Amino acid sequence: MTGILAGACAPKVPVTREDDTVDTYFGTQVADPYRWLEDDNSPETEAWVKAQNKVTEHYFKGIPFRGKILSRLKEVSNYEKIGMPTREKNGKWYFYRNDGLQNQSVLYEMDAPGGEPRVFLDPNKLSDDGTVALKGTYFNKDGSLMAYSISRSGSDWQEFYVMDVKTGALLEDHIEWAKFSGAAWRGDGFYYSAYGIPEEGHEFSVKNEGHKVYYHKIGTPQSEDRVFYENPAEPLRFYLLDTNEQETMAFLFEDGADVGNNLYVMDLRVPDGKFVQITADMKNACNPVETDGDTIYLLTNREAPLNRLVAADIKNPSYTAWKDVIPQGDCVLDGVTFVGDKIIATYMKDAATHAYRFGKDGSGKQEITLPGLGSAGFNGRLGESWCYYSYASFTTPGTIYSLNPETLESEVYAAPKTAFDLSGFESVQVFFPSKDGTRIPMFLTYRKGIEKNGSNPVYLYGYGGFDISLNPGFSAMRIPFLEKGGIYAQVNLRGGGEYGEQWHLAGTKLNKQNVFDDFISAAEWLIAEGYTSREKLAIVGGSNGGLLVGACMTQRPDLYAVAVPEVGVMDMLRYHKFTIGWNWAPDYGTSEDSEEMFRCLYGYSPLHNLKPGTVYPATLVTTADHDDRVVPAHSFKFAATLQKCQAGEAPTLIRIDTKAGHGGGKPLAKVLEEQADIYSFIMFNTGMKY
Repeated sequence: MTGILAGACAPKVPVTREDDTVDTYFGTQVADPYRWLEDDNSPETEAWVKAQNKVTEHYFKGIPFRGKILSRLKEVSNYEKIGMPTREKNGKWYFYRNDGLQNQSVLYEMDAPGGEPRVFLDPNKLSDDGTVALKGTYFNKDGSLMAYSISRSGSDWQEFYVMDVKTGALLEDHIEWAKFSGAAWRGDGFYYSAYGIPEEGHEFSVKNEGHKVYYHKIGTPQSEDRVFYENPAEPLRFYLLDTNEQETMAFLFEDGADVGNNLYVMDLRVPDGKFVQITADMKNACNPVETDGDTIYLLTNREAPLNRLVAADIKNPSYTAWKDVIPQGDCVLDGVTFVGDKIIATYMKDAATHAYRFGKDGSGKQEITLPGLGSAGFNGRLGESWCYYSYASFTTPGTIYSLNPETLESEVYAAPKTAFDLSGFESVQVFFPSKDGTRIPMFLTYRKGIEKNGSNPVYLYGYGGFDISLNPGFSAMRIPFLEKGGIYAQVNLRGGGEYGEQWHLAGTKLNKQNVFDDFISAAEWLIAEGYTSREKLAIVGGSNGGLLVGACMTQRPDLYAVAVPEVGVMDMLRYHKFTIGWNWAPDYGTSEDSEEMFRCLYGYSPLHNLKPGTVYPATLVTTADHDDRVVPAHSFKFAATLQKCQAGEAPTLIRIDTKAGHGGGKPLAKVLEEQADIYSFIMFNTGMKY
């Protein structure tokens, strides 16, 4: 390795110890020499982490403009961000605001929209370094109490507290070891979901099994909470309970076994009521979006891969008795909001939002004019006339609008005042053929007047999984890169939800290679069309997108200058053995399912497809010590193997953050440092100046 990592004073990339661990899958022996790095609690792993971080920190100190990029990122991030207001049951209005560089956004209360705001809950005061994040807030029926959940250091583990809304005082109630949970009020308490207390020292890696729903009565200790629902026969499933606003119905969600969910409902008006099953096919999704008397409105893809809105009666909620309210259309119905006696439905057409107003019976469709090609989300309530929506695009920071649901006229409620000028940039949507001819959409954002001369640096970003869609959105973090002539490319791969369930399934299990083919085709198209060249191309993705980057850099190491797999799923043979990895099996399949599935996973698993003597791109692997979603062992083993296999001169580094997790709730200060590292790594290794 040359350059920054060379020299007598430079710390050496550690040679990672190998052992003789071998697993056998359907007669095939697979070595796993770095298995010991899976133990996140061992002194040897801790020493390895310190040695790797020392090398990485030295590298970034040697990039001459890294400090300038951090300074610019702070400048462009320092503007007020305001969320949509919502009226709660106590008649007060609540919204989130960040004054610019606060680590966490603050929850404010006001008497009326546009009124004088009062700080209601400031998560920045829950820790000195901003690593305690507010996960959710839940008001009780009359708005006198609010339960809220927090996470520490980015972990998925949650704690619940309860606040007296009028005085702001905390009650003695405190819930620990909740996970993947909200707080669903009923009477003088609430339901939440939790696992058993994990083994000390392995809180962030142990396999999560036996999700239970508990009921907590206000004023009692957690030790007295009773199990309301459990299913010991299915330990690898999630169970979440929710109640409607009126506390007349309770919904039980069961998922984790397939790409959809089972849904049950209980009529809380009936003494000793029982759950009635609404759906029993976990290949389909079904979610309640509103209740009105005995009517339940459900958004579902059952018999409608592009989704439809149906009405069910609680007395007979079976799907055979459903009535279409908004039938399936020609693009994805991805959101439904009830406002007054109307419905506002958002559709996703080629990954961008289009919005329409309907009558409550689905009649009278009228389009709502949005500011442009971007993403919008609505906030309103059945029986109330107020409505707000947020809008953002690649060149428009998040802006809040108020909407008159009768006239459909919009006006700006809160627009950010920024110190940067975006008028010189533009976004376009292009389409290109994948390897098998499938038409794939991609958004490009760049400075106006850019030339297709093959010399533009490109930051190519994708995800491609779990029915998750990549929609247009704004990030100030991209500005320094765009200002210096970079192109941000966001591609909508199969496996996502942009074109409904068939598009999703086309990128799952034995079809997963389609996702990588789409991403590789995007890179090839950008080069062929003259936007960039191999020497100027960086690929980036996080989580499932980290898998994407890992697979594509091992399949086509010649195609990119830089690869940044963030918190990626890199060991496809063992991913299901940690925390909630088993939940990804509906998308991935597992190495234990069948020999065919094992062969498929083994064929693209990033860890297992690194080859000694190969020239790989400059690579920055990122992970964090509290990531209990995709455990750091994935990145540890991948980085160790990559460093052994790299035959070229490009750096192969791993950045291991502390007091951080999978990304959710990360304080802004940590985000800025991380993005400064990522962008300086990309810009330095594509020959950009700053």
